[in-house]
Amino acid sequence: MTSLTGSTARPRLGWLAVGAFAGLALAVAFGPALAMRPARAVDPTTTTPEHTISVSGIGRVTTTPDVADVRVGVQVTRTKVRDAQAAAATAMAAVIAALKATGVADKDIQTTALSLQPVYDYSSNGNTPKLTGYQIVNSVTATVRRLDTISDVIDGALAAGATTLDGITFRVDDQTAPEAQARAAAMSDARAKADALAKAAGVTITGVSSISEQSASVPVPMPYVAGGAALDKAAPSTPVQVGTNEVDVSVNVVYIIP
Repeated sequence: MTSLTGSTARPRLGWLAVGAFAGLALAVAFGPALAMRPARAVDPTTTTPEHTISVSGIGRVTTTPDVADVRVGVQVTRTKVRDAQAAAATAMAAVIAALKATGVADKDIQTTALSLQPVYDYSSNGNTPKLTGYQIVNSVTATVRRLDTISDVIDGALAAGATTLDGITFRVDDQTAPEAQARAAAMSDARAKADALAKAAGVTITGVSSISEQSASVPVPMPYVAGGAALDKAAPSTPVQVGTNEVDVSVNVVYIIP
């Protein structure tokens, strides 16, 4: 039985090996055709891309300022920190009192700069710079809501001891109305350009795809630097011209065409 079993098993194993090899060959040959492929479904949200015209529009409105921001300060240098601090505090207290005396409200006075820096003498022919003292700078911004008093505000602050006048900025306190006017003008400008392009192309505008806006107010800064000493009370009043401001709004509009 042992010899019979052995002679019978070998042919069977041989045929099994041949069959397995043949199956492997078929799998290699037809694998790409038999492999599973992902199903492709049509996205129901996919639509034909819109045809559009992109234009920009600008709207500009000229306004008359109704407030002014005045930046004044004191700059004090002393050999000791304590002396510099005391002198600067006294001078700034007088400046703030002068601002209030001309009608500037306490809520409209804000400290915008306060610094202490060492002062060195560098004229020592290459030697180590020599510390000569300390400088304190204290500045405030005063919002003046009565522009007919602007000259009094400036002259009063300088007469009280302010040693710097860093500038004046005129602006409109509430820009809601002029911005709305400029926005409407910008949209009208954009539509006029789009209509001209559509007419030239022989198409019509059917809608709006997107709108973006940029707005800016252009204040009028007036730089002014005091000469480092308080004004003489008998000096003539500082002339100040209010002028006008501009409110600009630009839009980018994408219009839909067939």
